[in-house]
Amino acid sequence: MQKGVFITFEGIDGVGKSTQARMLKEALIAKGIEVLLTFEPGATNIGRAIRQVLLNVASKEMAYQTEILLYAADRAQHVKEVIKPTLELGITVISDRYIDSSIAYQGYGLGWDRQSIIEINDWASGGIKPDITFCLDLEPQKALLRTKGDRIESRTLEYHNRVRQGFQAIAEQEPERFHLIPATGSANAIHQKILAILEKRMGLK
Repeated sequence: MQKGVFITFEGIDGVGKSTQARMLKEALIAKGIEVLLTFEPGATNIGRAIRQVLLNVASKEMAYQTEILLYAADRAQHVKEVIKPTLELGITVISDRYIDSSIAYQGYGLGWDRQSIIEINDWASGGIKPDITFCLDLEPQKALLRTKGDRIESRTLEYHNRVRQGFQAIAEQEPERFHLIPATGSANAIHQKILAILEKRMGLK
């Protein structure tokens, strides 16, 4: 059986990733493709407990190392329970966030060693990497107006600018996989850009 396609959505908080991931799922299903839509952090029972700690504003004393490791722990469980078994069934997986978020948020945003983050998450994920990634790009001062202000979202504008720059850097480093898409215009216009890339890359009609 052919392995399923692994698609991820990235970007700073408030850019519309969840909307675009859902729209893509619906479009692929309409084409007769079996799809599972998932997300990080918190897609498993263990992950939900980790998410509560990670995003709670009361966790303000959390060390950067703890934050990095908790995201990796959530990802390990996510891969084990959801991503890997689904891909092995030949089903397409769309995930709202994956390893690139750790590189951008904890590496570029917090200034932690990016190579260490890559190695930790490569181990945690068992080396499973996305086939294609769509990153929605928007100025943080606009995107953050759409957020609710959890522990990560409440960080400074300068922090979110560094995260955005991190995603832009990943796009430059991996242009074949990582597609940076301006998150401006209507949701449908953005969706059409995503579909056009998929049609070119994966032969979808």
